[in-house]
Amino acid sequence: MPILKEEKSIYPEQLFDEQYQRERREEGARWWAVYTMSRREKELMRRLLPKQVPFFCPIIGVPKRSPQGRVRTTFSPLFSNYVFIHATEDERIQALQTNCISKCLEVKEEEELVFDLSQVHALISSKQELRHESRLEVGTPVRIKSGPFEGIKGEIVERRSEARLLIAVNYLQQGTSLAIKDFEVEKV
Repeated sequence: MPILKEEKSIYPEQLFDEQYQRERREEGARWWAVYTMSRREKELMRRLLPKQVPFFCPIIGVPKRSPQGRVRTTFSPLFSNYVFIHATEDERIQALQTNCISKCLEVKEEEELVFDLSQVHALISSKQELRHESRLEVGTPVRIKSGPFEGIKGEIVERRSEARLLIAVNYLQQGTSLAIKDFEVEKV
């Protein structure tokens, strides 16, 4: 089976812009964490795109070795089975009609989720190597002091003598991490 190219994982591109968020809220849009049927995240996104339902599914490149020994990059969801939609009630119903959704979970703390997802989106956009973190470990809260990730907040996670910055999506109790140096961060 051929490896597919990277597909659109956010629609529209300005999904996390404050102005756009404000306009959508005025239209009655709310955030939903959509739990898809097994391995149907990309199919759901393909079906939402022509319906113009705003969505975000963090997709990361994962290097895999083929049986022939070649390294190829597959594009996999960072959070298995989750796609986040910012939808009005009508758009939510359109999403449910795709037959790709198992559960539609309403997000109570929308601002916190948007902040977390926008940080994850910024990290993915940087094309840095990211790693899925399934358990949130207790660590020191920090903020990156300089560079392309300046201002991003997270927790430090120690892994095999390398410090990693954990960016959490508290709603899912999952996150992503990025390798960092001690001098790049300051305590919050």
